[in-house]
Amino acid sequence: MIDLHTFNIFLAIMAAVAVVVFVALHFVEAGYGMMYTRRWGPTVNNRLGWVLMEAPVFVAMGLLWWFSDRRSELAPLVMFLLFELHYFQRSFVFPLLIRTRGRMPLSIIVMGVTFNVLNALMQGGWIFYLSPAGRYPDAWLGSWQFILGTVVFFAGMGINIHSDSVIRNLRKPGDTRHYIPRGGMFRYVSSANYFGEFVEWTGFAILTWSWAGAVFALWTFANLAPRAGKIHARYTSEFGDEFTRLKLRRIIPYIY
Repeated sequence: MIDLHTFNIFLAIMAAVAVVVFVALHFVEAGYGMMYTRRWGPTVNNRLGWVLMEAPVFVAMGLLWWFSDRRSELAPLVMFLLFELHYFQRSFVFPLLIRTRGRMPLSIIVMGVTFNVLNALMQGGWIFYLSPAGRYPDAWLGSWQFILGTVVFFAGMGINIHSDSVIRNLRKPGDTRHYIPRGGMFRYVSSANYFGEFVEWTGFAILTWSWAGAVFALWTFANLAPRAGKIHARYTSEFGDEFTRLKLRRIIPYIY
C-alpha cells in the first residue's frame, strides 16, 4: 500500500484532472442517455452498460474492506456500508428499472470503470488503510460531522432516486418523445437527479471529513454540472417558452 504522502499527491492529481474534465465537458458531449450518439463507437444495451460501469466499484470497495485490518471497526464499517448502499442501488437496482431500449457506448463504460475504480482506491484507501490510527473510533458515529453528513447523504440519495423515478415515468410504453420533468426538486433545477447525487457525495465527504471524500464530491460536480448545462440547453431548444418560463437552474437550486 502507498504511503500517505504519495496518496495526497494522488488526491491532488485527481482534483486537478476533475477541473480539466469540468472544462472539457463543456465542449464535448458524453454520448449516452439523451446525448447518445454513434460517434462514441460500439455499444451495449443500457441495462448491461450500467451494470458493467458501476459494479466494479462495488466489488473493488468490497475487496479493500475485506483485506483491511480495520474491517471489524464499527465506524469504517458503517462508512463502507453507506458507500456500498449507493453502488448496490446503482449497479443492480437502477438498471433493472430502466424502461427504454437505449444504448451505451463501450468507450463511456471503460471511462466510467476507470474513474470508479480510482475512486474506490481514494475512499477505501483513506478509510481502511491510510487514515491515522484512531481517526474513526466508535464515537465518530456520534460526531456532528457524521450525523450531519449522514443526513445530507440520505437526503441526496432520496432526491436522486425520486428524480430518476420521475424521469423514468415521463413516457408511456412505445413513446419516444421528450418531456419536461416536473415535481420534487425538478421545481428548482432541470437536472434534479444530478443535484441529488452531488448532495449525496457532499454528505459522504462531510461524514468522513476527508480530502478523499471532498475530491469525490468535486469529481461528481465536475462530471455532472456540464452535462446538466447541456440538458438545460436541450430543453430550452425543444420546449422554448414552456421551459424557460419555469426559470429553473441547471443543477444547484437558485445558484447554477
